[in-house]
Amino acid sequence: MYYLFQYFSSTGWPAYVKIISIVLMILTTIGIAGSIVLENRNPIKALAYILLLVYLPIAGMIVYYYLGRDLKKKKLFTLKGSKDEALYAGFWELQRSRIEQRQIALRLLEGEKQEVSAMLLNTRQSMVTKHNRVQLLINGERKIPVVLEALKAATHHIHIEYYMITNDSVGQAVTDVLLEKLKEGIEVRVIYDDLGSSRIGDIPKRLRAAGAEVYAFSPVLINFYLNANYRDHRKVIVIDGKVGFIGGINLDERYVNNGKHTTYWRDTHLKIEGESMNLLQLQFLLSYRYCSKKTFHLGDPYFGMPHHVTHTCFTDIVTSGPDSEWPAVLQSMLMALQVARRRIRITNPYLIPNDQLMTALQIAALAGKQVEILIPARGDSFFVQHATYSFLKPLMEAGVVIYFYEQGFIHAKTMVIDDNLAWVGSANLDNRSFFLNFEIACLLYDKDLAQQLNDTFEDDLKYATLVSGERFYNRTIWKRFIDGCCRLLAPLL
Repeated sequence: MYYLFQYFSSTGWPAYVKIISIVLMILTTIGIAGSIVLENRNPIKALAYILLLVYLPIAGMIVYYYLGRDLKKKKLFTLKGSKDEALYAGFWELQRSRIEQRQIALRLLEGEKQEVSAMLLNTRQSMVTKHNRVQLLINGERKIPVVLEALKAATHHIHIEYYMITNDSVGQAVTDVLLEKLKEGIEVRVIYDDLGSSRIGDIPKRLRAAGAEVYAFSPVLINFYLNANYRDHRKVIVIDGKVGFIGGINLDERYVNNGKHTTYWRDTHLKIEGESMNLLQLQFLLSYRYCSKKTFHLGDPYFGMPHHVTHTCFTDIVTSGPDSEWPAVLQSMLMALQVARRRIRITNPYLIPNDQLMTALQIAALAGKQVEILIPARGDSFFVQHATYSFLKPLMEAGVVIYFYEQGFIHAKTMVIDDNLAWVGSANLDNRSFFLNFEIACLLYDKDLAQQLNDTFEDDLKYATLVSGERFYNRTIWKRFIDGCCRLLAPLL
């Protein structure tokens, strides 16, 4: 600031211009600093921006304008969030009579695990449903045929929301079925992420020509600066309001392990039927309204479609994004860790935890719980890989057991708590998934499914190696320096 004053003083401008320029600079700096304080952001980040403004005002203003402002709510999602909340309130009112009965039943069945569902209910992020049938689908070669079969059986509508749809054998197979269903008069709506689906090709054009509604989520060409950071990372299909799919497997042939790609791809998805479809449907239609600018009503035929599922499987469908009042996906993980009694098993392709998750994992291990985390031995990004390395030593020092999956790339995002709670979703263990991306997960309060995921974890360990503490405690200073530099980028990865 001092050098800026010196600059203004040394110019040949008239005195009144110098005074006005200095006053405007001071007022602008004070205004931006006040805005930073009012945002109640992380104190360290806030102080860093304020100091930058004081010592380098022009650079500070530019950096804050492009990186510091909380544009996700101010520019993009404030209106979406308020409209979503109004629909949530109506949806909750329609379901009120069932909520208490479900909570009582879950409390009797699962004990302390009911606290997870209670937290989600109290924040209006989900409501537990009872009558569901859930099938675990391991890898794309298992999932894609099941999806195609379900799509062919559609009688009213097909709703698809995916981070990645690729114009390859998988994308074409799905498109061909959708085109056939459109000829039958079935409603088809597709939302794809504009960045994630960069290789979608002419699929949108073909589907639109046949009568489908197809939308790119937050097109980056419209406003790259505002839209590029906030991506739709969900992988969701809803068919007739009765059958749904949720998990980590995109519509891309590399997930199928058909021999065309050299890397083996391990992933997990769910097929769900029953009451929870109303929640999954609601989440899709909220995204649809945001993309299409069209309205829908809770009385529309997409809700309350009759089903004949009598099997008991308590589930919660939880979502979060930059439009959410609460980071519900992160909160569901933290709450699950808190209620664990004996064992926690986590599989995820990216381990870049924020302070909250890092502390929760360390506390769980220090409390004597068995905490095991399975991550890829070789990541798909240099920066992510080395940022991950920087977190391993403090986790292992607390007693967390880390495994490297060696067979290929493990992309599954799952968590198993003890023997009666499981978590399957689209979110990675990083800030981007917790606060920037639109994510979704399914919590399963079910012993059979928890056991299936435990068995899957055991199978994956056959192709994994235990990470020894010595291996990371004695890394060279150069490697640790690279890890530390990459960790500085963790909020952006």
